[in-house]
Amino acid sequence: MSSTAAQGRGDTVIRGATLINEGRRSEQDVLIRGERIEQIGGSLRARGPVTEIEAGGKWLLPGLIDDQVHFREPGHVHKGNIASESAAAVAGGVTSFMDMPNVSPATVTRERLAAKYAAARGRARGNYAFYLGATESNLEEIQALQGSEACGVKVFMGPSTGDLLVENPQALELIFANCPVLIATHCEDRTRIEEQLDRARQAYGENIPAAAHAEIRDAECCYRSSSLSVSLARKHGAKLHVLHLTTAKELDLFEPEEDLGGAGSVTAEVCVHHLWFDQGDYERLGHRIKCNPSIKSGADRDALRQALADGRISVIATDHAPHTAQEKSGDYLSAPAGLPLVQHSLLMLLDLARAGHFTAERAVEAACHAPARLYGIADRGFLREGYFADCVLVDPEGGQKVSPGNLLYKCGWSPLEGHRFSARIDTTFVNGAVAWKDGKLSGPPSGRALVCNSRGDS
Repeated sequence: MSSTAAQGRGDTVIRGATLINEGRRSEQDVLIRGERIEQIGGSLRARGPVTEIEAGGKWLLPGLIDDQVHFREPGHVHKGNIASESAAAVAGGVTSFMDMPNVSPATVTRERLAAKYAAARGRARGNYAFYLGATESNLEEIQALQGSEACGVKVFMGPSTGDLLVENPQALELIFANCPVLIATHCEDRTRIEEQLDRARQAYGENIPAAAHAEIRDAECCYRSSSLSVSLARKHGAKLHVLHLTTAKELDLFEPEEDLGGAGSVTAEVCVHHLWFDQGDYERLGHRIKCNPSIKSGADRDALRQALADGRISVIATDHAPHTAQEKSGDYLSAPAGLPLVQHSLLMLLDLARAGHFTAERAVEAACHAPARLYGIADRGFLREGYFADCVLVDPEGGQKVSPGNLLYKCGWSPLEGHRFSARIDTTFVNGAVAWKDGKLSGPPSGRALVCNSRGDS
């Protein structure tokens, strides 16, 4: 939406909300003018026409920035697309997303990258950015990246959905030595996976149970690859972000209070499902929670929660990856990895905070502030005067039950069906426009391309 059109909406005043922002809570009024936050607190200077929102008892948070989603476009749109999945995102308070390159055709050239931005324009309900995928032969495309063309370069150092595996040592050295932007890695060791899969076949034949996924893609599988990526980053001074940590063992690779914006920083992400589920949930949910890297033991889950609380893990994301229910109903070898989560990630975090695993303030830091700092996203990720009005109003006692009837995912299912969350998403604003309110989408898509600077050099 243009700035002129946004200004034509008139001002919005949110009164009496409890802001959870930058590590503290404060009850303040907020004035939104056009696309941005005009004023926080004090005597608001609104201009008519004015929309008043009485928010007493509700929380106002920055919109979540999800740095890892798979919206399946182009090539896999029977599972999801930019329009459908971004609608689910804003319904969950996610106002910005970064989409992965393992689509069809894979996003491994700047031309294909530009095509994805063009596809999102006017259709994405949240703000958007896209990764360029690394291959063992597209170094020139990586080196040619300019400005905000890509939020980062995704390197699949282990096999997952798609065919973007990079494991040639020389290719990895060249990527880490020459990549001009943040490198985001999927870390699993293919040799270890194949060894463990052979053992599972010997034990179970072709009827491998879903719970065996945690042993096939085990802690050693992850550590071999993540430790390699960290060593390469430190050797070459690359800015590295290791995606979706799943094990206690890997946590020793990371330090708290890493300089998120700095060149040469080494940071880690955790996904909401690895904070929520553990290996015991396979018995109930089967391949619905099959994902790569796998959901592992309760001890691993608890270690991830603690590492998030103490700052060794910097960022929370979803790795939202929808597949159809029919695809997920296959046997172990045919059921694809990935699950839909972007509509419920904030509610999951607030339930976990309510249970005392970490604070809501820490969740906001990792899901909103940290991604903005890490990717150098201009004027987003915080509730600040002059920043874009990407924010979410939450009723902390509103209650919200997950059922097929209230899912916006194109795939139509969720592993959380039947769960009642303590909180409810009341209203989501994207660039100052109401994108979701009272259980319904609102207005036309208002998402914009994110302006990123993930180089860490300014």
